[in-house]
Amino acid sequence: MPAILIAMDDWYLQTGSGARFDWGPAGAERLSSAVACLVVIDVLSFTTSVTVAVESGTRVFPHAWRDASASVFAERMDARLAVGRRMATSASPWSLSPAALRDAPFTPRLVLPSPNGSSTSAAAGGSTVVAGCLRNATAVGRWLALNGYGTLARPVAVIASGERWPDGSLRPALEDLLGAGAVLAALRKQRGGSLSPEAATAAACFETTPDVIAAVTASASGQELVSGGFPDDVRIATESDVSDVVPVLTDGAFMAAG
Repeated sequence: MPAILIAMDDWYLQTGSGARFDWGPAGAERLSSAVACLVVIDVLSFTTSVTVAVESGTRVFPHAWRDASASVFAERMDARLAVGRRMATSASPWSLSPAALRDAPFTPRLVLPSPNGSSTSAAAGGSTVVAGCLRNATAVGRWLALNGYGTLARPVAVIASGERWPDGSLRPALEDLLGAGAVLAALRKQRGGSLSPEAATAAACFETTPDVIAAVTASASGQELVSGGFPDDVRIATESDVSDVVPVLTDGAFMAAG
């Protein structure tokens, strides 16, 4: 019986492929034991915000929830705390909004709560964790290849964080599928094959989408932000390959890879 259970686990782990794809914190937790690196994708907006902040030299500490524990954690890390988009003020201008972070004063250390991207990052276990999005997809793919990831010896899992339904369950999100596909397509161009069927399908989704900007903007998550008064967040999130920064989780914070 144990041997059968192990074999069944192998199916879900996409073993036999150097590059793999799955969804959300549960996918990250499940695959983390079987890969050397996880790339977290949360286009609207955690990993996009991470790239914007890290580009300016800020160390970004992920935190899963925006509750009282976030303030305690920020104080312990000697960091500023990002607030909700609508809670930003002149005294506390940092939030999950990429546009707000771009305009906010520089801070060397920032705690960025997010129930999706941060939770997925936290589920990665001992694997190397990278923040990827549409803005840095090619840079991430190149970094993975240069560091030997995406092979059977050093497999990588690209995790689309997705969103949450009101009951807390995962809502697959088009923008994260496209962001993951962009990273996987870039990795394949650098290294060649060895994508699992799931990863290859995500890459194909990105490569065959005629207008990624229009698709993300018109998606459920994009329309939520546009109708809520945050169209600039969508605009920044769809800036394709404008960043060479590869944020890697180091000592609890995302920092630019050396």
